[in-house]
Amino acid sequence: MAHTQHQTMRRVLRREIAGTIGLLTDEQDFTAMRRRYRTFAFDDHASYLQQVESLLRTLASQGGHTTVALFDPEEYAAFCAEHELDPDTAASRTRFTAELAATGATVSYEGQPLDALVPDLIDEAVRQATWEYATTLLSRIGNCASCGEDIGRAAFLRASELLVRILEVSGPGARHLVCSVSTEPETLMAVLRTDDDEHGTPQLDEAAALEFTTVLALGIATRTAGGLVMRTSTPDTTDRVYGWRLRGEWLQPLTAGEVFDAYCTDVESGDLVSPESGVDYCAPPDLGDDGHTTAHTH
Repeated sequence: MAHTQHQTMRRVLRREIAGTIGLLTDEQDFTAMRRRYRTFAFDDHASYLQQVESLLRTLASQGGHTTVALFDPEEYAAFCAEHELDPDTAASRTRFTAELAATGATVSYEGQPLDALVPDLIDEAVRQATWEYATTLLSRIGNCASCGEDIGRAAFLRASELLVRILEVSGPGARHLVCSVSTEPETLMAVLRTDDDEHGTPQLDEAAALEFTTVLALGIATRTAGGLVMRTSTPDTTDRVYGWRLRGEWLQPLTAGEVFDAYCTDVESGDLVSPESGVDYCAPPDLGDDGHTTAHTH
C-alpha cells in the first residue's frame, strides 16, 4: 500500500517539474555532434527529430510543461571548456541545456508540430542575438566628450519616445512594425507586433519592444542609415502601410510613393514585387514635435 502511494506521489510530483530539451535544428550541427562525441548516440537527423517530437507529445500528455532551446555545438564546446567539463557525456549536455533554459532562446511546447516550432525557435534565437549585439554596440559608444552624457542611454530614451509616439498616433488595431539599421557586417532588423486590449491600449511583448527600441537607438546613436515601416490592420478595413527614414535623431516621413517603392522591392535582389491587394501605401501620420525634436545624443 505504502509503495503504491509513493509511486502515485512521484507521478504527481513529475507533473510539477518543468523541463527543457536542447534541440539540434540543423543537420550540420547534428552531424558535428555525432562525429565529436561517442555518447551522442543518434543515427540520423530525421529520426532524431521524430523522437524529439514524440517525447514532447508524451511529456505534454502527462501534464508537464516543456520548453525547447536551440542547442549549438560550438557554444556547447565553449561551455564545457569554461567549466572544465567532459563534453562527451550526457550529464554535460543536460547541464548545458539547463543553462540554455535560463539564458538562451527558448520556445514553449504547446502541442504544435516540430516543423512549426523550429522556425519560431530560430526566430527567437535571432531576436535575442540581435538585441545582445545592438546592446553591446550601444554600451561601447561611451560618453559625449563635451558634456559627459552617456550617448547610448540618451539614444535609447529617444528611441523609446519615438516608439511611444508612433503607437499613440497610429490609431486603433493591430500593428506590425519593422525597424532596420545599416550596420557592419550586415543590417540589423527588429520586429514588433502590437494589438489593442478592450480599452484600446496597445499591448506588446516587453522583450520584443526592448529589442526594437535598442536597434532603433543604435541607429540614432551612430547616425546610421535606417528606416521604420508600420502596417496597421483593423477589421473590415484596408490594411495601411506607413514608413519613415531615420535621419540622425528623428524620423523623416516617407511619401506614399516612397512607401510603395520600399514595400514592393525585394531587399536582396532589388527587383520589384507585386503589391498586395487590399493594402494602401500611405504617408505616415504626423508625429508632431515629439517626432521631430532633436534629442541630445550627439
